[in-house]
Amino acid sequence: MSESIDNRVAQAMAHLKATEEAVAKARGELNAASVTAHSADRSVRVAVGAKGELTSLEFLDGKYRSMAASQLSASVLEAANAARAAMARRVVDTLDPLTRLTSRGTAPERMGVDWGSIFGSLLSETSVRKGPTAMSRLRDEIHEDEEEPAAPAGRSTETERQRSE
Repeated sequence: MSESIDNRVAQAMAHLKATEEAVAKARGELNAASVTAHSADRSVRVAVGAKGELTSLEFLDGKYRSMAASQLSASVLEAANAARAAMARRVVDTLDPLTRLTSRGTAPERMGVDWGSIFGSLLSETSVRKGPTAMSRLRDEIHEDEEEPAAPAGRSTETERQRSE
């Protein structure tokens, strides 16, 4: 015979309480979470919080002094995107099980959250996989296109002097 309505309500209330506790625990973990990442050339270290906000940006070992502006900006973006992607994966790992709970256990796959629509290419672009990513292609382009720094106004380089003679 079917369960009494009182039993079903009691089970639902217990499940609701357990879910609320799990959500509170996950929220506390994520509020305290931070992820750090380095650029591939190890010139930049970035930390982000649970919402992907930049909490720290460090230029390491004075490498930035000899870098072209475009190279430095690519290193900053690379480290920031890597940290944000790692944090996005952490958020998904923490919250995904909670989004799949029902009163009878785990929900079917189709009832879960579409994390791709929330985080976009952030999860896939920086995931560990073979082949170049957009960031690695950007870094390669910057390294290939680097130009010699321009001489200060009023001064000419040795090469320019030789051309003018």
